[in-house]
Amino acid sequence: MAEVNSRKVDTKRLDSIIEACGGDKSHLIAILQKVQEEYKYLPENALIYIGTKIEGLSPATVYGVATFYSQFSLDPKGKFEVKVCDGTACHVRGSMPVLNAIKAHLKLEDGKMTTSDGLFSVETVSCLGACGLAPVCVINGKVYPQMTSDAVKIVLDTLLAKERG
Repeated sequence: MAEVNSRKVDTKRLDSIIEACGGDKSHLIAILQKVQEEYKYLPENALIYIGTKIEGLSPATVYGVATFYSQFSLDPKGKFEVKVCDGTACHVRGSMPVLNAIKAHLKLEDGKMTTSDGLFSVETVSCLGACGLAPVCVINGKVYPQMTSDAVKIVLDTLLAKERG
């Protein structure tokens, strides 16, 4: 196992992901998606390993693909991934005050997307495809429609209460 950001990267697990996806360079995006699903981000050592393991790829190529697509993250994400839509409908209906309320409530510092305890990652996205429900937040795949600054605080507090048991 290789050490990365104080987390272990299991090369046997990476091998099984590569094999399950077909093990070919044409399946690189699917492989990266599975690795990110496993680790909640793409560890640097995983990118290097994939680049040396798959014929026809280099670590630089794998890194280039990982940094080109916005779906991939090179930084660890929190247990709860909060996505705030800032598409036109959501923006017009107040997504920015909702985002600001989330950042303030979670005490996220400027420029940081993940809380210091590693529980929450917050990001804006261009569109979640739920314009009729604007403004929309998605947390770990669950859609929260017609969010307000007050409502999002309740949702976050509920998640925190469940987490702390």
